[in-house]
Amino acid sequence: MNDNGQAAAFYDLEGTLVSTNLVHTLGFYAKRQQGLWQTAKKSVGTLAKLPFFGLTDLYSRNVFNEVFFRSYEGFSHDRLRYFSDELFEEVLKPAIFPGTPELIAQGKKIGQRQVLLTGALDFTIERLMDYLSIDDYVANRLEFVNGYATGRVLPPVMASATKAKWIREYAERENINLSESFAYSDSISDLPMLSIVGHPVAVCPDFRLKQTALQHDWAILDLK
Repeated sequence: MNDNGQAAAFYDLEGTLVSTNLVHTLGFYAKRQQGLWQTAKKSVGTLAKLPFFGLTDLYSRNVFNEVFFRSYEGFSHDRLRYFSDELFEEVLKPAIFPGTPELIAQGKKIGQRQVLLTGALDFTIERLMDYLSIDDYVANRLEFVNGYATGRVLPPVMASATKAKWIREYAERENINLSESFAYSDSISDLPMLSIVGHPVAVCPDFRLKQTALQHDWAILDLK
């Protein structure tokens, strides 16, 4: 750990800075599959899976990621990219919590590097990262073969302990002082990420994270 480096602010995305989640994005793309029959099948199939996605997420974020991204199998790379601007304008931008822009602006003002880690897919959040003035980010990446998604995610898959490992490597590479850095998340699944910085912050936390924050005297923030 570098005690003389720059401080950073590390953010989770879904539920922390925005109200949307991965399922909202999949639903958006399912409705825009080429052809009426394909659209109907994808939309109905996605809706039918929603309770299952919720259960797998409660059980394990890693299992959720593995199961969830299979739903993208067969989507074309060009079409996913084509609709990414529309996704930002219609789904992501309206979902930004009111306090999010100010939090990021305050961090920039005091010289923190703004870094985001998310389980979302890279092409879905590029416009959002520019809009929020995020300095660096890491997201999940779909595997494509002959221009079509296989439903597999390329490693490393951003979830839980993987985020903490990525932050440690990033801090070493970019001369970041973790003891002076902040991390923000809404979920207990990000406990490893929150635990490796000097200033963990629970944002609109779930029950388990709120209890952990109270026990350890961590800051609790509401951006809604």
